[in-house]
Amino acid sequence: MTEVLALIDYGAGNLHSVENALKAAGIAGDWDGRVELTADPDVVRCADRIVLPGVGSFRACAQGLRGIPGLVEAMEERVQVGAAPFLGICVGMQLLATRGVEHGITQGLDWISGEVRLIEPADPTIKIPHMGWNDVVPAHHTDGATLIEPGEAYFLHSYHFVPEAGHDVAAITDHGGGLVAAVARDTILGVQFHPEKSQAYGLELLARFLEWKP
Repeated sequence: MTEVLALIDYGAGNLHSVENALKAAGIAGDWDGRVELTADPDVVRCADRIVLPGVGSFRACAQGLRGIPGLVEAMEERVQVGAAPFLGICVGMQLLATRGVEHGITQGLDWISGEVRLIEPADPTIKIPHMGWNDVVPAHHTDGATLIEPGEAYFLHSYHFVPEAGHDVAAITDHGGGLVAAVARDTILGVQFHPEKSQAYGLELLARFLEWKP
């Protein structure tokens, strides 16, 4: 049976770039599935895989997601209960946190306990936002971290996810100090970088996600 990947459309993502990258990764990896842009809770509830992108502020993305009736509940049912593989990208990864502090405290999904805070590098000459290509260094001690390979990816963010538990960190990068590049738990993976902008490295990650059977 053909798999369905639900790419969540809540008005806060690089949707078409992510969609095209997923399709390219699927073709390269011989994935037998289709990508469906959707905000329909019924579609999400039945999806085989879910991808949540995100561009902009934590607060705006959280409000956009919660502004669609039943969508968060459908995601929780499919991922938290049904154990469907899930990928959060950029702010979509940050929304996994308990809360974000950008423009005031905003509640996240709280799937991985932690807080999204402003990047405060020890070296004041380091520029914020963290923008451009940077190393991704895997931490192979956590669930889902086997999807992350060492390499370079494209980042664009001013806030970063600080998980409460170190074992939820799947990869790190360095920008005036260590920053979390990826988190993982059970069937959930989140990446701070943009796979859809990370050329071969990003497409290979997406291809591994499409084949992931946690």
